[in-house]
Amino acid sequence: MAVLLSLCAAIAYGLSDFVGGVVSRRVSPWTIAFTSQVGGGLVALVLGVVVGGDPRPVDVGWAVLAGVGNGVGTAFLYRGLAAGRMGVVAPVSGVGAALVPLVVGLTTGERPGLLAWLGILAALPAIWLVAREPAPDDQPAVSAAGLVDGVLAGLGFGVLFAALGQIPEDSGFLPLALNSVVGAGVVALVATVLAQPWVPRQPTAYVGLVSGALGSAATGLFLVATQTGYLTVAAVITSLYPAFTVLLAALLLRERIHRDQAVGLALCAVAVGLIAAA
Repeated sequence: MAVLLSLCAAIAYGLSDFVGGVVSRRVSPWTIAFTSQVGGGLVALVLGVVVGGDPRPVDVGWAVLAGVGNGVGTAFLYRGLAAGRMGVVAPVSGVGAALVPLVVGLTTGERPGLLAWLGILAALPAIWLVAREPAPDDQPAVSAAGLVDGVLAGLGFGVLFAALGQIPEDSGFLPLALNSVVGAGVVALVATVLAQPWVPRQPTAYVGLVSGALGSAATGLFLVATQTGYLTVAAVITSLYPAFTVLLAALLLRERIHRDQAVGLALCAVAVGLIAAA
């Protein structure tokens, strides 16, 4: 069940990034980053009220930490997007998002089986290959600025996943709403410091609410997955979300899948199969 929930989370995250990426071509990506956090918070708040729950003070603390990670990860991912460095930022951040909770899970005593480990080992290069885009001829394949953005984004998303993995089932979904509120504040703060426009002023910007709603659904699925299985496994499978973004772009926008991405997609399938069979 944890594997299935994590896979559904990856699909929802991939769809969220696809919607956000398409809209970011028309308005400031920082605006989309902010409105997506707001949209995610609204969905989580409704879920929290309907489902109920009794979060403890420590759970609130984990939610705040997750929100900081969420905001930092989103901010630097979108900074890379705005600067045209996604070919570096996306794969580095994707691998980082998987590695941080993997280390945390192992440190806290999780011990996946052999097949799960083989799946994890296949997933890490799969994330890199799927998210990687060929650099334009006039740009270096790897830039220092792109690496910095990617590392910071990966650490942010890794902290998001690792912190959410510490929240128990009886806390409900209200911590997710707090996570999004804190994330929105961090995005607004970083955008202000970098003098980037983040306040939504165009009607198109509010499509980011849809992206956020999908992202919130993904985060909720991931949260439940960590409560029913290993954090290490849930985080790695969820981090395969770039594969679904690439597939959606190919199917709906007719974007070409290059050779490395095709290899990465195949490795994603292998990784999921091995982990599911564990």
